[in-house]
Amino acid sequence: MQKEYSLVLGNEPLIIKTGGLATQANASVVCQMGDTVSLGNCTVSLKAREGVDFLPLQVVYQEKFYAGGKIAGSRFRKREGRPADPYVLLGRVIDRGLRPMFPKHIRNDIQVFATVLSYDFEHEHDITSANAANLAVALSDCPAGGPLGTVRVGLIGGELVLNPTVEARKKSDLDMFVTASLERVVMIEAGANQIPEPEILKAIEFGKKWAQKIARFFADIQKEIGKKKFEIEPAFEPSKEDMKMLTDWVLPIATKAITEPMAKSARRRIFTSLMDQAAEKLEAIHGSASLTAGGPAGENEDLITLYKKAPEMVDKIIKGEVRRLILEKGIRMSSRKIDEIRPITCQVDILPKRVHGSALFQRGETQGLTTCTFGAPGDRQLIEGMEGEEELRYMHHYNFPPFSVGETSNRLFVGNREIGHGSLAQRALEPALPPLESFPYTIRVVTEILESNGSSSMAATCGSTLALMAAGVPITAPVSGIALGLISDESKDKYVILSDLQDEEDFGGDMDFKVAGTAKGITAIQMDVKIKGLPDHVFAEALERSRVGRAQILETMLKEIAEPRKEMSPYAPRIETIQINPDDIRLVIGKGGETIQKITKDLGVEIDIEDSGLIFITSVNGEAMQKAKEWVLGIVEKPEVGKIYDAKVARIIDGVGAIVEFGHGKDAMIHISELQWARTEKVEDILKVGDVIQAKCVEFDALEGKTRFSLKQMTAPPAGWIPPPPRMGGPRGGGRPGGGGRGGFRR
Repeated sequence: MQKEYSLVLGNEPLIIKTGGLATQANASVVCQMGDTVSLGNCTVSLKAREGVDFLPLQVVYQEKFYAGGKIAGSRFRKREGRPADPYVLLGRVIDRGLRPMFPKHIRNDIQVFATVLSYDFEHEHDITSANAANLAVALSDCPAGGPLGTVRVGLIGGELVLNPTVEARKKSDLDMFVTASLERVVMIEAGANQIPEPEILKAIEFGKKWAQKIARFFADIQKEIGKKKFEIEPAFEPSKEDMKMLTDWVLPIATKAITEPMAKSARRRIFTSLMDQAAEKLEAIHGSASLTAGGPAGENEDLITLYKKAPEMVDKIIKGEVRRLILEKGIRMSSRKIDEIRPITCQVDILPKRVHGSALFQRGETQGLTTCTFGAPGDRQLIEGMEGEEELRYMHHYNFPPFSVGETSNRLFVGNREIGHGSLAQRALEPALPPLESFPYTIRVVTEILESNGSSSMAATCGSTLALMAAGVPITAPVSGIALGLISDESKDKYVILSDLQDEEDFGGDMDFKVAGTAKGITAIQMDVKIKGLPDHVFAEALERSRVGRAQILETMLKEIAEPRKEMSPYAPRIETIQINPDDIRLVIGKGGETIQKITKDLGVEIDIEDSGLIFITSVNGEAMQKAKEWVLGIVEKPEVGKIYDAKVARIIDGVGAIVEFGHGKDAMIHISELQWARTEKVEDILKVGDVIQAKCVEFDALEGKTRFSLKQMTAPPAGWIPPPPRMGGPRGGGRPGGGGRGGFRR
């Protein structure tokens, strides 16, 4: 049965429709704002997946070119393929809000689709898609908390704006997603133009208020038409006796490994060994679980389950001890204090200058090698989507190979996590980049994570700053970043924030809160939680802790390189800019592109031309660049009457004159009467094709683009010269009123 609901957000109605589309999915929702329409579905497998120890949730964000009224792709492929990076990131935003709402032990496959059906280029499709997905999960029979609401927050002219339009976002100093349940904020994703922490807190509170309004609206719909949630098998609960036995055995070893300074690999070997031995410890008490042992089948099945779960039991004990030490004693891994940042080392120029700029950033056992490479404006990345085409001038690519954590894996290509971490570092640095007008280079930054023990995305952010400065990019301010963790005991309303998150604190903790920014303010935030939201006071403490931590990290970074270098690598290309009249672009390009192709081929340079008439010449060879610049300027230069030019005779017109070429492709007429002061019977008596001469410009008609040169006016008239009487000229009189004849000598 089709239903329609509506909620006014600010001045815009949020329209919800159910029961009309995709009814075989577990739940489907259409969400509309303006003419932007998204379809959200949730589908859940009937049985739990065997052999997994994680929540098998997949969120797929689907753009459709038809939604924007476009047919895109190559000539040979018109079907949409794998989602482009921006849509992968939007899928992650939805996922990060939904994931903490599910029971931790659910193992049924859950698939959420967010499909954009129509886009009006004003109301953002990510907000309609996120809310369609949020409500679809709430209406399904899948057991999940919530419901959730998602909004976007902008900051324009100092005023907070709810769900700003596409055009308004161009003026906004903040782009923040906030997802909240009926009680708390569960997800934040933000890019900001160096916004101070107090302003960020106001934006979070503003977003929470509106997101919760949506959540309440969805709760009413859920009560009316939501399906009854199915029951899942309760999480495995071992007996108290078994847990006590394992705890008594594990804790002395685990506590020592947690508190003593040691490498991650050594600690991990200890923990792995404990998990590997757990089943044997239990078997020593309960005996073999073989069905041939003579006991009842049910008892043997229980033992089989117990022994399979033994490693998880040990893991739970270890994580519990990590949490206890932090909550009760303020002791972290390697006995770190809760606000203590691991030792940091920074190096620039770690690689030869061939890569234009490089840096190595290491924090504890997290190590990132970052490079910066320059390209011409034509090297910008072109992104094609339903919104049209967009060019990226700055790109940050992040790679996380398995050897960085001492593992082997068949996942050798970039996954969604790598795309997300690279985007976060890219967003963090964008507000600090120099204006395009003063630094027109295309910039590609790549971070290779060589070691990882927590917060590698923030290592990538810090490494980016170092590599950019080492390469000579005049960034407006250095950017640093830090990841914060959280260990909580909600029953006691106790929350401990951890600076500089690492391994077990991340896996067994409740929050991953990444913050990047300059000394002036925040440039990027990414917050994920594993509990069902955070109390408001946690945000204030977390942002203040991040500010202090970022400043400490930045101080170490600036000891290695205090400011951007004034000189670029000798192997980096140089760019010369020329502003010409847009009407002259066609002259530089030439017929069929032949002129610009000749310049680039002959001189080995790259030339990019914008519609405004701004020309970028890129080359690693300074001499070639100068020649190209002179060539282009020569093409667009307007002939100046009275100026003498080098020219080459291109063609003879019998009885009329000669056509000469000058200034890289321009031509001019030398009339037969302008060859010499004496009467000329044949042009060939004075000029021949191929002659290189100097001639004076005597006329330039800008409207018609015609130019006339003269040889005779290079010298003064000889004695006795009589100017011709003015008359309407024919071919031999100049072809224009007042052109005159050939004149003569007084006898």
